[in-house]
Amino acid sequence: MSQLVRAKISALGTYVPPRLLTNADLEKMVETLNDWIVDRTGIRQRHIVDKGVATSDLSVEAAKRALAERGIGASDLDAIIVATVTPDMLFPSTACVVQHKLGAKGVWGFDLSAACSAFVYALQVGAQFIATGAHKKVMVIGADVMSSIIDYTDRATCVIFGDGAGAVILEPAEDDSVGMIDFMHEIDGAGGCSLYMPGGGSLHPATHETVDKKMHFVHQDGQAVFKFAVRKQAEICQKLLARNNLKGSDIKTFIPHQANKRIITATADRLGMPPESIVINIDCFGNTTAGTIPLAMETARQQGKLKKGDLVLLASVGAGFTIGATLLRWAY
Repeated sequence: MSQLVRAKISALGTYVPPRLLTNADLEKMVETLNDWIVDRTGIRQRHIVDKGVATSDLSVEAAKRALAERGIGASDLDAIIVATVTPDMLFPSTACVVQHKLGAKGVWGFDLSAACSAFVYALQVGAQFIATGAHKKVMVIGADVMSSIIDYTDRATCVIFGDGAGAVILEPAEDDSVGMIDFMHEIDGAGGCSLYMPGGGSLHPATHETVDKKMHFVHQDGQAVFKFAVRKQAEICQKLLARNNLKGSDIKTFIPHQANKRIITATADRLGMPPESIVINIDCFGNTTAGTIPLAMETARQQGKLKKGDLVLLASVGAGFTIGATLLRWAY
């Protein structure tokens, strides 16, 4: 068997729609308060698309920025993986739409659905194509238009989510000094009833009844999700670090899914990470689901927290439940 090649991130591009929905705006829409939202979630504002703007549109903008940073054309890619829970439509896949809009001739791809863990899952799928030598350039996009499935009369969910996208390009690393090191993924389907959208699939196809019952919006048991996320995000990170003979203090930059500031800080505390290693931007973007980790990568880069050779830990917990963690060394 030939030796596997380590994959690296060679470019990053992100995009959020310009329109803001602030906590002050939400105070006028539902019975809530800015101080309560900030205290419970850490969110102050979120970006929301205008009517008619889809996940593919955000994906294409992020993809173009990643391609420009790398200095290559869309047709130089081998594959496009779109991580999303809000596809433009059930079919064709959003990857097909993105491929066409980018003009990526001869490039194949597909969508991956794992809610808030979708980006880290797709990252590893793309890395395996690189590792086996099947491909040389794989684009992984995490993008969601969560505003399309949020009930803005439900204060339990409408304060949390925003819209956004991020894209990375994966390529073979020159050596083992940078790139993907290890990962751990897990799912626990018993938690599916705690965070889900019941309508629109084969079980409950769209009808007047499903619309009237608001089954096409996100439904969440906030306490159940919070307790699971605090426990499992720290647990999977501890296992991954231990398998690589590392501890939390060895991590230069911790980039977690941006669901709730209290979940992030609780995870970091359990891992013994210093505050300066943690990347938090939930105050600006809210929870963009598959978009949060690439958006947080860009924030980390702007803050000078991503330099070549830095040891980076990514982590997420999402609907399903899905759990994931990735260990890597930044490549550029």
